[in-house]
Amino acid sequence: MVIRVPKAELPTELRADMIARLGAVPEPVEVVWHSPKVATSNLEFSARLAEWDEADASLKSFAHIAVAAQVGCDWCLDVGYFQAQNQNLDLARASQVPRWRESEVFSPLERDVLEYAEAMTNTPPTVTDELHASLLGRLGPAAMVELTAYIAFVNMATRNNNANGISSQGFSDACEIPPAARPGTSSAVVSPT
Repeated sequence: MVIRVPKAELPTELRADMIARLGAVPEPVEVVWHSPKVATSNLEFSARLAEWDEADASLKSFAHIAVAAQVGCDWCLDVGYFQAQNQNLDLARASQVPRWRESEVFSPLERDVLEYAEAMTNTPPTVTDELHASLLGRLGPAAMVELTAYIAFVNMATRNNNANGISSQGFSDACEIPPAARPGTSSAVVSPT
């Protein structure tokens, strides 16, 4: 995939901060910086999202990867695995998210969260009353609201990146375990460059 919007020049301080924190400037930020208001709002909301703590971090991480795999956002998969590693989550399990239906490594709750993430991502959404009620009963209202908002944000980000032609940037190169292949494919879900 080729980036469809040329990268914008970021302010020096922001560029240096991102390189210090991530080792590179995320290409989505460089593309969206053509509209600093949009980019700043996105960065601020992303930072606040990282502060949310009602829903389990691994459930949100798995949901993020499930949405990215379904939408086909290689950049989001790339950074999703990178974030899972930085959060000290189980990378072997994270790598199985794109093929969660065939994998035996997920608990019933995790499977339901993955199903919920995919159902929210479908167009039109296919969330059932039964699935929502089941998760609400196990997670509680605060965590359910957080998980739902988190998945909605990831949908926005994945679709934005995909539409702008942003692909893997190599963040997941640091992960020890390669992502599992999606069912029906012969290659890995994300192939960092």
